[in-house]
Amino acid sequence: MRPLALKTLLDSVQLQTKVPKQVVVVDGSTNNETKTILEQSGLLPLVDYFLVDKENRGLTRQRNFGVQQVTASIDLVCFLDDDIVVEKDYFEQLENTYHQFPDAIGAGGVDMVENKYFQKQPGRAYSHFNFYELDGWVAKESSRYKARKLVGLLPSLPPYIIPPYSHGRTGLPPNGKIYPVEHFMGGIGSYKKDLFNHIGFSKYFEGYGLYEDFDFCVRALAYGKLYVNTNARVWHHHEAAGRPDMNKYGKMVVRNGWYVWRMRFPKPGMAARFKWNATVLLLAFIRLTNVATGPERKNALAEFSGRVAAWSQLLVGRRLNRK
Repeated sequence: MRPLALKTLLDSVQLQTKVPKQVVVVDGSTNNETKTILEQSGLLPLVDYFLVDKENRGLTRQRNFGVQQVTASIDLVCFLDDDIVVEKDYFEQLENTYHQFPDAIGAGGVDMVENKYFQKQPGRAYSHFNFYELDGWVAKESSRYKARKLVGLLPSLPPYIIPPYSHGRTGLPPNGKIYPVEHFMGGIGSYKKDLFNHIGFSKYFEGYGLYEDFDFCVRALAYGKLYVNTNARVWHHHEAAGRPDMNKYGKMVVRNGWYVWRMRFPKPGMAARFKWNATVLLLAFIRLTNVATGPERKNALAEFSGRVAAWSQLLVGRRLNRK
């Protein structure tokens, strides 16, 4: 349902230094606007296009469907959200990751739209509370990270490494390094094709599929290592169309977050359980403050309500299961 965004993505794919052997478009639209745009722009003959029915509609279902269409000669499969633009050497850099690290089962890139890092200035001090430092680069801490620091709920682990109570740090500096990770963003991720002989994207994540990438990465760790190549860069423009209402989004943040946390740590200790729940509530009430300070007050209230409702449902459900 985002035809113009998809066209922009495909235009950037055609300019790659390493053009993919095959491009599969799995269209979950309920109309023909995407196909029409591809036909009018001359892009349709360059892709394998599939307009899927209701049974195969939704992020995880469409990804599983797409993998089944990949030709046998291809070794690496990359997934791109339709509202992304890739820099010209994106696929080349991803492929280099697998050459440098033969144990890699998956490799991701970095989103330059969300990237807040900048190089440290000589002689300037950066307070630990206000900034995060990594390999000579710094990023200004968000209000959420600052609040978590104040109450001891922000782990000291590197970005994309999962702490026992989940809710880790994300984001890496675009410094050209390749970092070992435990998860990365699914919309700019790649995997060895052989991995799909063992696992697929979970049907638990219906529709929008928030955190489906986290879940897949956790299960992929059983078959190899994951890396993020900070030279593989994209621009994720977060197209507004096709996204869920904010109340439903808030529910997914908590419910799906709980699911992937327990996928990674099936039997967390009491301290981890306390910190997971405390972090969920802290982030929910931080979101509530946007009702007074943010530009989209109704959305903030709807998301807060969704987060609290999902947390309450999980709490009641766990108590009933114990009984």
